[in-house]
Amino acid sequence: MALEPKEESDTIKLGIPQSTDASAVHLLIQNSPPLDTNSLYCNLLQTSHFAKTAIVAKMNNDVVGFVSGYIKPEQPDTYFLWQVVVGEAARGRGLAKRMITALFQRDHFANVRWLETTITPDNKASQRLFESLAEGWQAHIDVRVLFEKEAHFAGQHESEELYRIGPVNP
Repeated sequence: MALEPKEESDTIKLGIPQSTDASAVHLLIQNSPPLDTNSLYCNLLQTSHFAKTAIVAKMNNDVVGFVSGYIKPEQPDTYFLWQVVVGEAARGRGLAKRMITALFQRDHFANVRWLETTITPDNKASQRLFESLAEGWQAHIDVRVLFEKEAHFAGQHESEELYRIGPVNP
């Protein structure tokens, strides 16, 4: 159950990001360790070129949440979720789940049946989020290593496990 806003000013609105949101998204990610910070230019591309497959959450016109991803070119029935972030001011409201569900309700996602993302083995919060989505959607979830610590990250980053959820029917 989502928490009700304490005041009208606590209302969180979801929308398609604009390129002018990029710097706020970049700052939100920077202030949300241990998330990997991408370049501001990358966030600009996410909020412009990939805006239809991203979502921004705003409270009092401040960016408090963001989901980025893309529909895989070789698998048009699969959405790859690159990153999800919820700022401290908006935590505890089920916002991450709400943003992802809202994405899948867009017309642009009409043919998408699978959700993929990668999660490191120590990221229990993200694991719970995606397991909860799968359960709520009554979808199957498969987990396997996609990128290995040594082979892909030269030992500089933990392995990334692929979570494949579907078929999706939010």
